[in-house]
Order: sequence, then C-alpha cells, then structure tokens
Amino acid sequence: MKFRGKIVDVACLHHFTRVVTTIWKLTKVCVLRLTADHLFFVLSGKVAHGGVGLWCELPQANFFDEYQMEGVSSEDNEICLEVMPENLSRALKTVQSARTVKIKLTRKHCPCLTVTAELPSMSSLSRVVTHDVPVDVVPRRLWHEFKEPGMPDFHVSIYLPPLKTMKNVVDRMKNLSNFLVMEANRSGEMNLKIETDLVSVTTHFRDLGNPPWGDDASQDGGPSPSRDPEAMVQARVDIRKLQQFLVGQQVNPSKAMCNIVQDRVVHLILLHEDVSLQYFVPAVA
Repeated sequence: MKFRGKIVDVACLHHFTRVVTTIWKLTKVCVLRLTADHLFFVLSGKVAHGGVGLWCELPQANFFDEYQMEGVSSEDNEICLEVMPENLSRALKTVQSARTVKIKLTRKHCPCLTVTAELPSMSSLSRVVTHDVPVDVVPRRLWHEFKEPGMPDFHVSIYLPPLKTMKNVVDRMKNLSNFLVMEANRSGEMNLKIETDLVSVTTHFRDLGNPPWGDDASQDGGPSPSRDPEAMVQARVDIRKLQQFLVGQQVNPSKAMCNIVQDRVVHLILLHEDVSLQYFVPAVA
C-alpha cells in the first residue's frame, strides 16, 4: 500500500483544511477511504441503532497537484484508514502558509499520515515542518461497511434555509429542550418545533423549494403520487446532533438539502462544487 499527495495551491489547502475540520466537528473517529480518483470520509453509524452516519466525497484532482495511490491489490485498488480528523485538522492548520504540503502514508512506530510542509523563509534555507498523524489500517474484510450509503426512501425532500439562520434558531431551542421535530412538505415549507410540558415553540420557513428529484425519484418509493403537497412529514431528533452539524460545517455549500423519512431519519446533504457531504440523523421516539 502506498499513498502520497502534494498540495501547492493555497486555496486548495485552505479548502481541504475546512473540509477536514468540518468532519472533526461531526465525529471523533472516521474512516478515510482512498481510491484512484476520490477521497472519502466515512462514518458508518448504524442509524437504526441511534448512531449518526456520515459520507463526504472529494475528487482528488480538485485538491491535489500530485496524487499517487497503490491499494491493497490491483483488484482492490484502495486504502481504508481509521483516523482522528481532529489530529489531521490540527496538523493542516499549522501549515496554512506553506509553499507546498505533502501527505504520505508512512510507517513509524505505527502507521501514520505524515504531513510535511515547506514554509516560507527569509533566508535561502527552507523551513520544513513535519506532523505524524497516527492511523489504523482497516482490514479488507470490513471494507463493505464503508461503501456509499443508499439514498433513503424518503417521503419529502426540501432545500434548507440559510444554515446560519437555522443554527441560530436551533441554538435557542437547545436551551429549552433536548429534542426537536423537523417537519416539511412538498410545497417548500419547513417547521422546526419543540414541545415540553412548559413550552411549545415553532419556527416556520416558507418558499424554500423542493429539489426536482423529490417529484419522481426516491419519493415514488415513499408516499403515493396523490399525497397532499401540504401534508407535513416529520422526524423527532436529538437536538444536539442537529446542532453539531450546523455548528461544525465549514464547507459553505452552494446547495443544502434535507430528506425526511417519516419518524425514521433526517438525511442532510451539503453540496459545494467539488465536495458533497451527507449526514444521517436518526429519529427518536
């Protein structure tokens, strides 16, 4: 197994660092899956058992000026590494002004992603900084757990309001309840609700729009075509898991969407040119 990548463009370095930092805010440990064309950050939480799931996809050519990868074998030409994204994020943040950054799979006291940066210098001598980020190699027998999750058979799909606005609402609601109800319909309306013995609060969003796939693709597997477009579909979720997603995201997406499976899961999607991030939040009773 071999992996070596080189980033020269500062904007690409900053963008890659933001993506890794976003992953760190969502999970302490995840799997970094390396293929010839893509990098994937994966958290295969069993949503059915209350765990969150995460899938982030990055085309390597949009970030790396040089990229070499040799997988386990010619048939299984990929590498899966368990990594703590916080450690990788901290290493990248210390080299934001670097001329070049190289990331290489090495074996020191344990397998590592070694981040080597050439920093600007006032003299003719170059300054080189190296960080070793420990990783664990995921055995091939477990790879099936880290494949792209299928699109849930959702009942409604809707564009999200501005994430900063949504975050401010959720931050306030978190002080009142541990759980939040997300509900939406096929007329571009979404509500965020909390209900306790003492208080009931609802924030309404209108004219958000519904992604075109909601008209014919996955929704055919959910409700019947005659479903009332005004009818709300809802899921009750742990408010901390939703807040974690809103606080942590640094992708600055061009599109943000939400799919809801009635009383089962909220599937959040962020799209930004070369990055797609999916986050699955299980419903609670």
